[in-house]
Amino acid sequence: MFDIFLKTHFSAGHHLRNYPGNCEKPHGHNWDIEVTVRAVELDELGMGIDFRTVKDAVNKVMDDLDHCDLNDHSAFQDKNPSSENIAVYIFDSLKDVLSSDRYGVHSVLVGETRNCGVIYRGPSPA
Repeated sequence: MFDIFLKTHFSAGHHLRNYPGNCEKPHGHNWDIEVTVRAVELDELGMGIDFRTVKDAVNKVMDDLDHCDLNDHSAFQDKNPSSENIAVYIFDSLKDVLSSDRYGVHSVLVGETRNCGVIYRGPSPA
């Protein structure tokens, strides 16, 4: 197996509704993002997936999130724009676009700071 990854980032504001502390107030982050696509075999060119394919798909999602108030984003109307929910949103936005019989999205890392973050791997296979 091959894990192909792309590191990127976006900047946005948010607040956590009903949070018992400072994070309930509007504030912003520069989120570090790492998307990993797992390939079970290589193509005829010797690649699991072309980096350009991953970059194009991830950049569309980053453009959707960058420099906005995440609480106003349609994905976070009924849930907090926490790092966990942001990771799920990115994963779900990419899973169909970056999927074939050879590869699929394996994980999304969302780093809220340099020292803390979350990795989402999607639902366990049944």
